[in-house]
Amino acid sequence: MRYKTQSVAYWYFAVAMVLFGLQLVFGLLSAAKYLGPDPLLYILPFDVTKVIHTNLLIVWVLTGFMGATYWLVPEESRTELYSVKLAYVQLVLFALMGVTAIIGYLFRYGTGNKLLEQPLPHKLVIVLVMLIFLYNIGMTIRKSGRFTTTEGVLLLGLGSAALLYLPALFHYENYTVSIFYRWWTIHLWVEGVWEMIQGAFLAYLLIRLSGADREVMEKWLYVIVGLVFIAGILGTAHHYYWVGVPSYWLPIGGFFSALEPVALVGMAVYAYSAMRRSGLNHPNTLALHWTIGSAVFTLFGAGLLGLAHTFPSVNKWTHGTLITAMHGHAAFYGAYAMIILAMITYALPSMTHERSERGSSIGYWAFWLQLAGMFGMTLSFATAGIGQVYLERVLGLGYLDTQLKIQIHFLMLVATASLFAIGAGLFIYDFFRHAPRFEPADETRAEAATYGGEAAGRA
Repeated sequence: MRYKTQSVAYWYFAVAMVLFGLQLVFGLLSAAKYLGPDPLLYILPFDVTKVIHTNLLIVWVLTGFMGATYWLVPEESRTELYSVKLAYVQLVLFALMGVTAIIGYLFRYGTGNKLLEQPLPHKLVIVLVMLIFLYNIGMTIRKSGRFTTTEGVLLLGLGSAALLYLPALFHYENYTVSIFYRWWTIHLWVEGVWEMIQGAFLAYLLIRLSGADREVMEKWLYVIVGLVFIAGILGTAHHYYWVGVPSYWLPIGGFFSALEPVALVGMAVYAYSAMRRSGLNHPNTLALHWTIGSAVFTLFGAGLLGLAHTFPSVNKWTHGTLITAMHGHAAFYGAYAMIILAMITYALPSMTHERSERGSSIGYWAFWLQLAGMFGMTLSFATAGIGQVYLERVLGLGYLDTQLKIQIHFLMLVATASLFAIGAGLFIYDFFRHAPRFEPADETRAEAATYGGEAAGRA
């Protein structure tokens, strides 16, 4: 940690870890309800636990993005954060919004618009939080007079995410119109501008961990921006197939949605080869595991599994089934959860006392158990979804009859999700088991750690 104000990132990461843990609790509870009988049916029915599970995902990922940005920008701009006070006000507002929203969901207080269930007052708080965040980051960069391409792509992604939240503030009486504009927020977040955010974090980490040349890595970021604006925007159409829009969206959505993760994977492949050529042995190999893992799992979850069911001729059978859950879990985890965990793993040795930069055995167990658990969950959703499509949509069985016949796959799902939860629990434990440090490390040592990778890459 070169700058004292970077320590604000610790509290964002801490809140994100608590919310991550809560998300897993409600996810396991939702999966267990498929096995029945459900003793919590009239207290926490499935629709409530699922809403809380999915919304906690959005909130903790955004919290992680903010924390990672507050760590990255001072290093890239080589200056202290503009206002620590604003950063803490923003965190408190965001946390209160999340807590009160969850309490509201328990009493059915929400819009019913999937992933955007927050009532209007909560949405206005989210807008205020994003404005504070962007102002603070913007003023930090302006104060420094130094603006890197990595920061530019990150700021473009964050600013676009805030802008694309605006359609969620309006109420639409027509269901088709409502669903159409909902994807302007959800899809263009998770398969559009959030990929810019992931790309910026990947570039930042790979420059420092792999010895890759900054100039080359930032050229890859331009490719990411181009693909997001071409493939990401047009790829939104694969959500439009069955909501009443013109049929020309079918081939457009099927083709372009498959191109979205290509640049990220290419960048990771280049960084890995650069690392092998340079022979750089950065001590934080655990962070490198999470970084490369994010890009590879993005290819698997967002790319391969997305391609497997978003073509119109396939999607007409799989739409709204467990096949969608298969793709969604793997894609979200690889692209966004893993990159946040990578940023946390990279930053944590500088923010806590007595933590080895090489990581601990607990950290490696957390990595491999999460990876194995998520892969198992993906296979469980896939096999259950294939059975569901055949029984329900080909043979014409009713929904409940179909669920009884594929129940064995939910036993597999709960088992693999429990494995994943153990890995996540180990990560959270490893995060909190060392006391935070709020003073910057020795400047000479930090300078070498931060910019050594850039020098090695250029050499």
